[in-house]
Amino acid sequence: MPPLLEVRGLTKSFPGVLANDHIDLEIEEGEIHGLLGENGAGKSVLMSTIYSLYRPDEGRIFLRGREVHMVSPASAIRCGVGMVHQHLTVVPHLRVWENIVLGEEPRRGVFLARREAFRRIEALCRETGLQLDLHAWTGELPIGLQQRVEILKMLYRGASLLIFDEPTTVLTPQEVDQLIAYLLRLKEGGKTIIFISHKLREVFALCDRVTVLRRGRKVGTIVIADASEEKLAEMMVGRKVFSPKRGEEKPKETVVLAVEHVSTLPERGKALHGLNFVVHNGEIVGVAGVEGNGQTELAEVLVGLRKVRQGKISLRGEDITFASPKERIKKGLAHIPEDRHRRGTVLDFTVTENLLLGFEDEPPIRRGRWTIDLPLLRRFALSRVGEFEIATPGVDVPVRILSGGNQQKVVLARELSRPVSLLVACQPTRGLDVAATEYVHRKLLDLRKEGKGVILISADLDEIRALSDRVLVLYEGRIIGELAPQSDEYQFGLLMGGKSLVAQG
Repeated sequence: MPPLLEVRGLTKSFPGVLANDHIDLEIEEGEIHGLLGENGAGKSVLMSTIYSLYRPDEGRIFLRGREVHMVSPASAIRCGVGMVHQHLTVVPHLRVWENIVLGEEPRRGVFLARREAFRRIEALCRETGLQLDLHAWTGELPIGLQQRVEILKMLYRGASLLIFDEPTTVLTPQEVDQLIAYLLRLKEGGKTIIFISHKLREVFALCDRVTVLRRGRKVGTIVIADASEEKLAEMMVGRKVFSPKRGEEKPKETVVLAVEHVSTLPERGKALHGLNFVVHNGEIVGVAGVEGNGQTELAEVLVGLRKVRQGKISLRGEDITFASPKERIKKGLAHIPEDRHRRGTVLDFTVTENLLLGFEDEPPIRRGRWTIDLPLLRRFALSRVGEFEIATPGVDVPVRILSGGNQQKVVLARELSRPVSLLVACQPTRGLDVAATEYVHRKLLDLRKEGKGVILISADLDEIRALSDRVLVLYEGRIIGELAPQSDEYQFGLLMGGKSLVAQG
């Protein structure tokens, strides 16, 4: 039997970029096939070309042994190929059922056959386990449920080959686990899935085989049973990848940050209740918990973006409870925000301008009231790009064109270019590939080694356990417990679910 999908010599380029270089690919019917690679490796371009969002410059595509010439996504869907994009394409002001049938509405004459539409959608929900309120407004649903709408849209149109482009980037860990379960169920139902990712844990949980791309070229295809995380990481990056390890140095006794009985009002999010903890010099304190339990609010309180209702925050013994964000920066507090696009960078500003944010009114860059030393600023930007290994065509290009990992390096370079006593790092590796994640971890451990304090807030429990000296668990805006990083996952799971370990005996 020929493979369900075969691609031969597919090539796609854009001005100045060879995105896919003569790629061959075979997808067997009924398998989940992983497509791995760093950001910019060409994964999404390859799949978007197969889905006919782009026209290939060279190459041939075969479905079940027959060459096809798909000229649009509509023609791809007619051939049984569907794609769920990283950035969802639902229409927010339509109801769930309306989004699913949009463009493929069953009709009786000129009238919409609503009963038939619901019958077909409900049958799909039963088959896949993708349960939804079909009358809900789509835009009011969480991202994870909107993604289910996208999956049902493709299945409603008869797709037998489903392409998922980085589907877990915007999901919580719980939603990731749910998605994995749904995809395995789709496979059991006879569907074939291509799963684009750079997250190795998800690939091992899902895939039968995996193909690795690097810099637009195919490195190889490997059966997942014969693979290891180290092997796949090396294929992706082109060198051995080392997971940075926390050093044996003990944190110092001096306290860099003290949070005493801090509470907030429940405005713009969850209230915090009576938080008490300290961070020592040379210590990484992890903050774990199911997302939405006060992690964002904790970071905002620490950096001065949220008001304290009661309690006290001290940095190096100095009360900063009511200090502005700018004053806290001057006192040595740095911040990696959880959303680098909304709060970490100005996407349309250049790399240089983003590196300057927060420095713009300070010497030596600022000379006098209105003058900026442009030659010095350029030298500063070039030195930051070199030191932090930022891959960019130049310092005068918009930061928007950089990969996610390099945008995050711009944030790191800016925040660590001033004297730092404490770094508040929120989701510092979210959406990053293996090499960029390795780099960020190394920088956090370097700060620890230098005797600085770090608060690491992350949805990735493995990341927290690997880097932290102690782990605080947040639940409903309260610190429900503290664990050593080597504690087993069962204990973490109990606390993250709101169950006290003391109560468990």
